Amino acid sequence: MIVKNVEKKEKSTVSFDVLCDAAEFEKAVNGAYLKNKSKIFVQGFRKGKAPRMVIEGMYGKDVFYDDAADDLAPVAFAFAVEQEKLRTVGSPAVKAVDVSDDRELTLSFVTAVWPEVQLGEYKGLEAPKAKVDVTDEQVDADVEAARKRNSRIVTVERPAKLEDTAVIDYEGSVDGVPFDGGKAEGQNLVLGSNTFIPGFEDQVVGMSAGEERDINVTFPEDYHEKSLAGKAAVFHVKCNEVKENQLPDLDDEFAKDISEFDTLAEYKASVKERLTKAAQAEADSAYQSALIEQAGDNITAEIPEAMVEDQMDNMMREYDQNLQMNGLNLELYLKYLGQDVKTFREQCRPTAERRVRTDLVLDKIAEVENIAVSDEEIDAEYDKLAEQYGMTAEQVKNALSKDIIAGDVKTRKAAQIIFDSGVPTEPVEEKAEKKPAAKKATAKKAAKKAEEAEEVPEAEKKPAAKKTTAKKPAAKKPAKKAEEAEKKDDPKAE
Repeated sequence: MIVKNVEKKEKSTVSFDVLCDAAEFEKAVNGAYLKNKSKIFVQGFRKGKAPRMVIEGMYGKDVFYDDAADDLAPVAFAFAVEQEKLRTVGSPAVKAVDVSDDRELTLSFVTAVWPEVQLGEYKGLEAPKAKVDVTDEQVDADVEAARKRNSRIVTVERPAKLEDTAVIDYEGSVDGVPFDGGKAEGQNLVLGSNTFIPGFEDQVVGMSAGEERDINVTFPEDYHEKSLAGKAAVFHVKCNEVKENQLPDLDDEFAKDISEFDTLAEYKASVKERLTKAAQAEADSAYQSALIEQAGDNITAEIPEAMVEDQMDNMMREYDQNLQMNGLNLELYLKYLGQDVKTFREQCRPTAERRVRTDLVLDKIAEVENIAVSDEEIDAEYDKLAEQYGMTAEQVKNALSKDIIAGDVKTRKAAQIIFDSGVPTEPVEEKAEKKPAAKKATAKKAAKKAEEAEEVPEAEKKPAAKKTTAKKPAAKKPAKKAEEAEKKDDPKAE
């Protein structure tokens, strides 16, 4: 193969031709024949047994050219990228396919490449940095959460109240007729959790074990089961048992039970230290992000659209994975937001553009600062990832190459240069910017909403299957002339 006519174009794109000699092309053509011959019927031959020259005689000598070019395109592209040391992004396009009289194949490609970056200011930048001050109220709230985690559920002989668990049987009906999914026995219902349709849990409050009552509710207008939406229903409910969470006493014994400390005071001091470290890490992260964003804004580069599109795709996958951890998927989440995928994806563009600029500035800083990564640092990173994901270092090495690990370490070192040289300023109060990001808190709210919508009042919540589509950097697929000709000329061909 020979690479020729390499030309840099606007928006960080490069065009080039790859010439495949007659022998390479002939091998590909014969491979296309072997791959397709079983699909072609030729009268006088058993299916799949017709010689190549017979098929070419019927349909033309170029009958297998498109398939051959399609097979050679990714190989030719990879060869050119390696020879020209191109740092490509996105997927390439094949702009032209030409076969000469000498049966040499020329493939013409256009691809986006990593842009040339000119750094602006990246040291001595200023950004607001939050002051860390963990209050006693925050410590007490954390300790109280630990109490709740260590509570025990016990049966009580009294009427149910909010935050109790009522064990109930129920059967629902509309106009006196029971409906599918409206009956259950031994259902554990945490009162105040809002897991059943609105108004249901409030009427269970006050019931005692053995008590029965009719509960009147109205299904929401947007209820997922259209036959019940907006209709009044009656649930006959029997309370079998009332349970409550009993919290442990807040004393030294509690501290000993849940920690390595002997006294409650020591435990609280450790909580404050932990919360302070976490708050400081969060403040540092926000401060560093603000500095890096400034440095990214200061670069000069022709950013190819492919880089932004790739980041938008990455963001969509991240949101979908995050939502799936809460029993949803992106499609269902957007349904409750009243948005379509195309609109939501476009809302991701500003964030995607910032991410691209961040990648570019950190990569360039690593270059100009001559940042190096030692084998010891790479091994340490493998060990850290192995511990983080509960894998062996060898498993992580098989999943992630040294180049990927080294790139991540370089990026962190470049970010640290910006951070260390930054100048913190007093934080200012600003209105929170509304972003289209499906953060975990937002995802949980959407999950709760979806869960409520699926209750009848307790239908199972099932996460939707994730559809994954692999994206390959291959040429656009040419039409298969052999199959087209076969279908046109011989309707009996399978």
